[in-house]
Amino acid sequence: MEEHYQFSDEEFNRQFETCKLDPGLFSHEAHLRLAWIHINNLGLIKAEETIQNQLQNFVAHVGAKDKYHTTVTVVAIKAVYHFMKRSKTRDFKSFIAETPQLKTNFKGLIGRHYSYDIFKSDKAKTEFLEPDLHPFD
Repeated sequence: MEEHYQFSDEEFNRQFETCKLDPGLFSHEAHLRLAWIHINNLGLIKAEETIQNQLQNFVAHVGAKDKYHTTVTVVAIKAVYHFMKRSKTRDFKSFIAETPQLKTNFKGLIGRHYSYDIFKSDKAKTEFLEPDLHPFD
């Protein structure tokens, strides 16, 4: 079980926002959870802006600026939103259980939208690149 679940959504967000969250707890699933929390609270557009700012602050605080990737961050948020629109769940644990592909096949989901590996693109790392195969809904 992911250790970030030791915190309520509010406390998890607060810990992340104030850079007090143990970086070892910020897994891919925790990143998805942060997106789920912010989309629920702020809507998609504001969530994208807020998460990017928080994540950039967090990686700077922990000395890992090179880990930040703009396109991957925005794509993750958009992917969470896509599945949230179809979900009837009310908590993140149920949501991620309903949509395991967000955890287990994230690169495969991205591959449906991009003809190239965005993880290896320097440009995608510093700015959001729109999909070249299939737009996000």
